[in-house]
Amino acid sequence: MRSKLLISVFFCLSSLLIACRATQAAEPLIIGVDADLSAVAVEGGIAITRGVELAIDEINASGGILGREVRIIAKDHRGNPSRGVFNIQQFSEMPNLLAVVGGVHTPVVLAEIDVIHRENILMLVPWAAGTSIVDNGHEPNNVFRVSVRDAEAASVLIGHAKQKGLSKVALVLERTVWGRSNLESLQHAASANGVSITSVHWINWQQKDFSEDITAIKSADAEGIILVSNVPEGVVVVDEMLKQNIASLPVISHWGIASGQFISALANPTGDYDISVLQTFHFSQQKNSKAKQLLDAYYKKYGLTDIHAISGVTGLAHAYDLIHLIAAAADKAGSIETDKLRSALESLENIQGAVKDYHIPFTADRHDALWSKDYFMTEYNKKGQLVTVGQ
Repeated sequence: MRSKLLISVFFCLSSLLIACRATQAAEPLIIGVDADLSAVAVEGGIAITRGVELAIDEINASGGILGREVRIIAKDHRGNPSRGVFNIQQFSEMPNLLAVVGGVHTPVVLAEIDVIHRENILMLVPWAAGTSIVDNGHEPNNVFRVSVRDAEAASVLIGHAKQKGLSKVALVLERTVWGRSNLESLQHAASANGVSITSVHWINWQQKDFSEDITAIKSADAEGIILVSNVPEGVVVVDEMLKQNIASLPVISHWGIASGQFISALANPTGDYDISVLQTFHFSQQKNSKAKQLLDAYYKKYGLTDIHAISGVTGLAHAYDLIHLIAAAADKAGSIETDKLRSALESLENIQGAVKDYHIPFTADRHDALWSKDYFMTEYNKKGQLVTVGQ
């Protein structure tokens, strides 16, 4: 009698365990989005979120990942590193988490690096460009990026200055780890290309007065400015240039000012400016079938608009490609376990993306998928929209 009871209990527990596993397997997989959705880089955050949404729409329409539906949970860090860390901790406690997609701000992502690795979750980076985000010293490394890498960006920015005939430039950098990440690489690139840096100037977040620095830039006879900032600080710099009658001085900018409506925020949006901006994606530049698929899906979900008016388009395309890369990795691994996903991401081959065809997107030693050969410069047209140089 006792043996029959034990057998009955065993079968009940086995059935319960099987049922629990089946229920868990049927639950949706989660992609987290941790971005600035309400503060200075809100348009970049929205663009990233839309890229994730569009990729997941396609994936779910094709049966999901490993036969499971994928859902998005988005959290707003508001550009605050402490809030970002809090968000990552919350994501780490969610069952069925596939990965977290980061946002625009390098300081936020860098603050999150330790908890990402402590909790052993994957971070996919579609914007933040700080070199040390990927070169973070963790082994194994859980951060994968489709975006600009600051160490690579410098050669493109300085190269564009030289192409414009500039031999003396001033640097204006935001006083954050992102600004500092660019200083050394810009100095090295300038030296290698015979371009002199006349002075280096720092601007704080929410700083309103940049008059002394623009006066110093004028006094040093700089022929142009290389700018590393987000929209609010970039506006302060260019507005002060207008006040001091040097608005036409070339400004060669990292892509931070592309995270929002930069030109419309200027005191004189119709001024005679010469502003060029680093980019990696533009619908008029990339005309492959995957980019067309992305654009068609964007129109269908968010409405028709001029391709030049799509805000934060690089974040849109990068996030879209990253989701398809993690989906391909899950299919290859046959698992959503972090260690298996990481290994699969490091061994993917020949994945077609909107930004480019990724022959080998990542390796065990290289977690950046884009390099200087993938970057190009854009400029603002009369409507305040970014277009490829010469268009």
